[in-house]
Amino acid sequence: MTVSILALGLVAGLYMAWNIGANDVANGMAAPVGAKAITLRQAVFIAGILDFVGAAFIGSHVTSAIRKNIVDPSVLSDPHTVALGLLAALLSASFWVFFATWRQLPVSTTHSVVGAMIGFGLITGGMSVIRWGKVLLIVLSWIISPFFASLLAYLMFRFIRNRILSKPDMFLKALRWSPFFAGITFFIIILSFLLKTPLGAKLGIRPESGALIAFGLSLALGMLGKKMLQRTILQRGEAGVEEIFRRLQVLTASYVALAHGANDVANAMGPLAGIYIIYMTHGVSPDVPVPFFLLVLGGFGIALGVVTWGYRVIETLGTKITTLTNSRGFSVDFGTATCVLLASKLGMPVSTTHAAVGAVVGVGLARGMDAVDFRVVWKICLYWIITLPIAGLTCMIIYKVLEAIFA
Repeated sequence: MTVSILALGLVAGLYMAWNIGANDVANGMAAPVGAKAITLRQAVFIAGILDFVGAAFIGSHVTSAIRKNIVDPSVLSDPHTVALGLLAALLSASFWVFFATWRQLPVSTTHSVVGAMIGFGLITGGMSVIRWGKVLLIVLSWIISPFFASLLAYLMFRFIRNRILSKPDMFLKALRWSPFFAGITFFIIILSFLLKTPLGAKLGIRPESGALIAFGLSLALGMLGKKMLQRTILQRGEAGVEEIFRRLQVLTASYVALAHGANDVANAMGPLAGIYIIYMTHGVSPDVPVPFFLLVLGGFGIALGVVTWGYRVIETLGTKITTLTNSRGFSVDFGTATCVLLASKLGMPVSTTHAAVGAVVGVGLARGMDAVDFRVVWKICLYWIITLPIAGLTCMIIYKVLEAIFA
């Protein structure tokens, strides 16, 4: 493999990371921006820093070079072919995510890479080398993850409305329930980092012990949170209630940004690491260690994408589907984070993007069908459906061009 392919891979990996930051920042920041918990500038600043920290310092150090094992590894024995395929996959996924971001629509960067790998498999080995069972799981996730997140967000907001917002003494009710809301927020955050990132694996924490640790810490932090809220919030009535949820939203948004950097940096740096290892060893390995400098490069690219273009999809997800308040925004964050956490433990290939959109729709539906702009929702769903075929077709074209250039 020539150094030219590696150089192109570095550029493509950085470009993909930039696109991930630009499109996926909306997953955690759209709800607090739409609810005016934080400004757009604050969201971009917070997400840029935390995405970089998550990617560089707690990002996945070992990732599958053949994303999600979509393509049968037995047909991928030639290092030159695999390097060109990974490069084509990075470029095609990047182009699609860039186009979607330009159109201000949220798409799954993970599924974009998967679609590109399907195209690579088809062009090099035909239909028989694609693991269609994995593809079917992805298609099912388009239905399951938005629906499940929507249901969770809907139920959470109905609970808040019935137990707090509909009561005459709503602020006192909100304070009484605040340990529960703060505790459940901390529980999701702590459990996610213990079970979803390399941190938990390094500590050797099992799911059962992780749940107990998260429960104990969230219980203590929930009570501490109530005391802090009692001391610092001076408003009463609805304004005070929304201020409680505003602070919880900032916490959950920060968590999503940190987790996003840690989990999604592999979408850009995984294929690039595959190209790098092929260049260094002249061989193909199914499991590729990601060097730290590539994680830093990916973190930088994601942060740059957040800062320069992240506002585009935030506007769609935060303001165009339904009107969000802080209590509604908290319900969105709860539905998104809980759905992704549960699905990841069940081994389902869900997209945070899909869950976030579903949660926003669920909160809107809690106020009736008229509260949701379904024209925007249908357009987003259309982009989800065409992600796999467009990324795959583009990858096939790019692969053939690269093959002709580097023959």
